[in-house]
Amino acid sequence: MKRVLLLKFGELFLKGRNRKEFLKLLKYNIIKKLKGIYSRLEETQGRLVICDYDAENEDEIISRLQTVFGLIGVAAATEFDTNLESIVEEVKSLDFQNFESFKIDVKRADKTFLQTSVELEKFLGSVVLDNNPSLKVDLYQPEIVVHVEIRVNKKTYVYTDLLPCAGGLPLGSAGKALLLLSGGIDSPVAGYMMAKRGLKLEAVHFHSYPYTSVQAKEKVVELAKKLAIYCDEIKLHVVSFTEIQEQIHKNCDPDYMITIMRRLMMRIAEKLCVKNDLGAIITGESLGQVASQTMQSMNVTNSVVSLPVFRPVIAFDKEDIMDVARKIKTYDISILPYEDCCTVFLPKNPVIKPTVKRAEYQEKFLDVDRLVEQALESEEIIEIKNEF
Repeated sequence: MKRVLLLKFGELFLKGRNRKEFLKLLKYNIIKKLKGIYSRLEETQGRLVICDYDAENEDEIISRLQTVFGLIGVAAATEFDTNLESIVEEVKSLDFQNFESFKIDVKRADKTFLQTSVELEKFLGSVVLDNNPSLKVDLYQPEIVVHVEIRVNKKTYVYTDLLPCAGGLPLGSAGKALLLLSGGIDSPVAGYMMAKRGLKLEAVHFHSYPYTSVQAKEKVVELAKKLAIYCDEIKLHVVSFTEIQEQIHKNCDPDYMITIMRRLMMRIAEKLCVKNDLGAIITGESLGQVASQTMQSMNVTNSVVSLPVFRPVIAFDKEDIMDVARKIKTYDISILPYEDCCTVFLPKNPVIKPTVKRAEYQEKFLDVDRLVEQALESEEIIEIKNEF
């Protein structure tokens, strides 16, 4: 008998001919995530198994695996050659002392094993009750579930705790995209959610020094580090937005300032996407009634780019977004009181239903191409890697 970590993946089972490619990428991501910890990754009939690791590293390995997109669960299991005596011995050795109810769940992939799943569940249930007379069977809400998996490779796995992992699709399976990372609560959540769907991330942050502080930029770097826990590495493009905002403030109607500012951000983002072979833009906008979040405003900002614009939190309530932010540990950083460029030169009454025609008229008072190129020339690249 030996201790192993049993890995489970969800949506990959639904994939057709390209399932092997998804699985190959998932295995690569797991090996990369466990770099520096000696272990071995095996594949066996719809399961991935981590074995041959030091017991003292088990908690660290599980912690890392829980941040791998594509995995839905990890369980510390006992592996042994399939035979009834060993199964009974292992189930007897489990500690039920702190529980009042239990359930046996058997999956018998090896159809040559004599007992059926139901027969073995009943038999093992009686074994547990004989050794723990105070326990009760509860098939619907048990306090502990004993999982027994009998695999075709003549190996059996017994475990009780299936710990949740990140879910989704393997990182990189859907391509690469650019996240507009502002420093607020919403944009890190948007990046996390798209990474969960298989997108590798790069990020762009617009800063307006000296109107915004050095701490505001450092705050964004810290947010990117939190995302890198799930994304392994993120290239952060820091672009100066000071000249653009000054020119908009000087030459455009105040009510259209936010709209024009967003349009220039999108132009810069698309240029960065083309330069870095990124296939889409990601923003943290949700549908609301503030200036940048109305349907009309999104239409006006979208009109200056041809790439897809993903808004994964568009239908989320703020509380929903905050819940995810707390889960990925970006919330406490996002609420630090350092202003970003979106708070500079704010008009009193920004338009909430802008039109493309009016926005294009306002931009006639700006040298848009020069401003975009000037911003791109100011680009600073910060490489952020996950550090265990």
